Amino acid sequence: MKAHEQLQQPASLMSGQPAPSSTVKKATEMDQPLRQSQELPLKSVRSNIVQSIRAFRVHELQAAAAQLGQHFLYANLASAQSKQDVLDMLAEQFTFPAHFGKNFDALYDCMTDSLHKSGSQPGFIVVLEQIPANARFDKEVREQLLDIFRDAADYWADRKIAFRCFYSFL
Repeated sequence: MKAHEQLQQPASLMSGQPAPSSTVKKATEMDQPLRQSQELPLKSVRSNIVQSIRAFRVHELQAAAAQLGQHFLYANLASAQSKQDVLDMLAEQFTFPAHFGKNFDALYDCMTDSLHKSGSQPGFIVVLEQIPANARFDKEVREQLLDIFRDAADYWADRKIAFRCFYSFL
């Protein structure tokens, strides 16, 4: 062995003796990922928030929900043109009860009180993909929709239950 190679080897390996268990442990620790899988991708996301989906992928969020044992609610709103379309699609894709009133107050109730009354909840990851951005669903209506989910995040935060909502615009 060359002199510089000997310096890089642990003393036990140079002497021919078996490596101490701490050396073996360090080697196996290095083979492990730096972060546990359940921390990905939500490690840097606080537990009660509504934010743009940006760096996240839907399948990663779905996997994170499964790992955390939380509900995953997904709605693709790409074909919606109006507030009523959005409410209809949310009701269908989130499987709201038939008595859903199809207005923003009823949406809030379904995302909060109705779920709370159905039993203890493990947490929620909600994805609202491709929220429309057109004259019939303008900025004001989009903000009202997101405010419903912000209010729901606050509702669940008061109960110490995680509620993360991610959205994108069309």
